[in-house]
This record gives sequence, structure tokens and C-alpha cells, in this order.
Amino acid sequence: MTLEALLISRDPEVPSILRPTLDKMAVTVEVCTAATAGGEILVARKFDAVIVDCDDLPGGIEILSALRKTRSNKSSVAFALLNGKTTTQKAFELGANFVLQKPVTPLNATRCFNAALTFMARERRRYFRHAVEMEVKVMFGQGQEMMATTTNLSEGGMAVRCRGKLPREADVMLQFKLPESNSSLELKAEVAWADDLGRAGIRFTEVPQSSQYQLEKWLTEHLEKQMPAVLRPHLSAR
Repeated sequence: MTLEALLISRDPEVPSILRPTLDKMAVTVEVCTAATAGGEILVARKFDAVIVDCDDLPGGIEILSALRKTRSNKSSVAFALLNGKTTTQKAFELGANFVLQKPVTPLNATRCFNAALTFMARERRRYFRHAVEMEVKVMFGQGQEMMATTTNLSEGGMAVRCRGKLPREADVMLQFKLPESNSSLELKAEVAWADDLGRAGIRFTEVPQSSQYQLEKWLTEHLEKQMPAVLRPHLSAR
């Protein structure tokens, strides 16, 4: 499992430099050469990093500005490629986390992405969903309880199969023990969606700091097993 970046640029020299540089860091690069198509991709898919050519691509500035408003990529690590028209300060104001000046060189690209790799790995961990089956006690209403089994777990929530039907948009309390660990967690959540077959998506709303630490640690350990060795130190970096 590699990290994924979207490059929105029509400059043929940029991918020829970034692809081999990022390949060494276990980051795959998808290239889009038009702002409109790039915007459509960002709405439909999730990326760990988004690289936008702000000065040499018509509509590039607008793509960078709109990135933080997209549902899928609002927290992705954003890189602005500049060529003298847009200032570094302006790029940061528009939402860029890092700036690369043209002409892009292998050395500058390596330095920039090395600095960003921890943030990119952290973004992957944030939305990583681990397929796992474990028992969960779901408490809601006036003392009602229901047992459920997870199908996947992430930092922000879980998908479950219930032995009954959960009320939609209900506030719930969850109790569960992480497999292969001694960590028992209790936290507040809400039912994001539920169907008539007993399947539901649950979003965590209030996680105690100790439980957050245990959950992140457990997920990181499982994510590390799927990641190339070059990325593993960045997953647990703070």
C-alpha cells in the first residue's frame, strides 16, 4: 500500500521529475492536465496529497482555493507549484501546506516531500479503515442495549452489523475491546446511517484522550503491516 498524490498540471517537465522522486518515497502520482477534470476527480476520490500548478495552468488557483471545501480532500496535504505570478504568502492563504518553485528540480522536490511525508502518512492513517470483526455493545435511549459486530474500524468511526435495528441519527454509547490488545474503550458516538438489514455506520463524537491514543496506536500497528518500510517511521511520528 503506497500513498497517493494527484498532480494537476499540464507542464510535461513536472511529472518527469516528481514521479521518480516520489516513487522512492512510496508515493504514486496520478496526473491530470486540466483544472476542470482535476476538480471533478477531487470531488470523487480521496488523495493523501494534491499538487496544483497555480501559475501555468488555467484555473489552477481556483482549484487550490476550492480544495478545502471538498468533502473528500479538505484535509489532504496541498502543494502549490509557483512560477512567479503567485506569491508564497498568497499560496498559503489559499490553503497550501507546502510550496514548490519552478523550475522544479529533483533536489528541491526531495526536500519538500521529505518534509511533508509525515503529514501525508498521518492523513492516510486518519481515514484508514481496517477490516475487523469484534463485538461492540451499543447503548442508546432509556437504558436500551444492543450487541453488534464491526466490519471495519477507523479513527472516526466504524461500520457494524447489528442484532436488531439501530435508530437513525441516534446518540449512542459504545463499549468494545480492541482485538489482540488489553485496551477497552468506551466512547460517545452517533448513528450516521442505518438500513433495514441491521447494517449501520457509526461516527465517533466524543473520544477520551486515553481512548484516542489507544485507537490510533492500534490502527497504526495494523496500517504499518500494509505499508512499505520507507513509510513506517512516518506513520507513528508526531
